[in-house]
Amino acid sequence: MINSAGVFDILLAAVLPVLAWYVLNTRDLFKAVTLFVAYGLLFSIIWVRLQAPDVALAEAAIGAGLTGALLLDTLGRIGSRDTSGGESGGEHERKQPDDEDV
Repeated sequence: MINSAGVFDILLAAVLPVLAWYVLNTRDLFKAVTLFVAYGLLFSIIWVRLQAPDVALAEAAIGAGLTGALLLDTLGRIGSRDTSGGESGGEHERKQPDDEDV
């Protein structure tokens, strides 16, 4: 019979690839960064379960914390762009070359 720790490990193993898929396939940049931070924190829990607290601390601090903060700062600086191909209305829109520009 599987104990509660085994069920938790199976749940972690099932959620991690699903979360990774969502991180890679989302079109909203803010959502992608948020899911990336959650992925890093989930991976930290996995390292703790594998009895590697030093790696877990490094993953939480660098992988989720520092990298997530840098990505959020970058996202704030470039502005949220609509990657679905529609009109975003943001000030950072790319100018499409016209026939006159060529």
